[in-house]
Amino acid sequence: MIRPAVFMRAPATTARLRLAHADDLAALNGVIERAIMTWRLPERVKRLSLPSYRYHPHDLDHLHLVVAENADRVVIGVAAWDTAHPRDLRTGQHALLLHGLYVDPAYQRRGVGARLLEAVETAAQAQGFDGVLAKAQADAVAFFEASGWQRLPIEDPKRDYPHRFWWFAHSRTRPAVTGH
Repeated sequence: MIRPAVFMRAPATTARLRLAHADDLAALNGVIERAIMTWRLPERVKRLSLPSYRYHPHDLDHLHLVVAENADRVVIGVAAWDTAHPRDLRTGQHALLLHGLYVDPAYQRRGVGARLLEAVETAAQAQGFDGVLAKAQADAVAFFEASGWQRLPIEDPKRDYPHRFWWFAHSRTRPAVTGH
């Protein structure tokens, strides 16, 4: 049986990862907007929520932001993370919190998201963290599951985000992110 084109994996894209700079903000926020507009949510909800997903210059001081570029140096993806708050973790755990991972819809299903995920995994290992916590949007559940992340159970429905995933920083090694 032949699958519809929408479900077929596109050819891999060579993406170069590097740290984000202030002059990247317009491009990376454009990627975020285009990605969010593909979510299966009412259009009004997407439009109203967009401002809370955008990054600003002060975020560069507090978050680790990495962009993925195509061969033409166009920003096609972004990932952001920092240290997770202890209240979000099990007692004694130290982890990174993946704030966001977005890939331009034109480049999805080409390995760009996997490369960005590898960057945060590498950072967790390099810094000696126990793992990485992600609070994923519902449309990203399959991505995290396919990437080998463990879905965390909802222990407190009033407090726990419904789509939480955990990556254990164990024996896997990842390539370093280049550039400044």
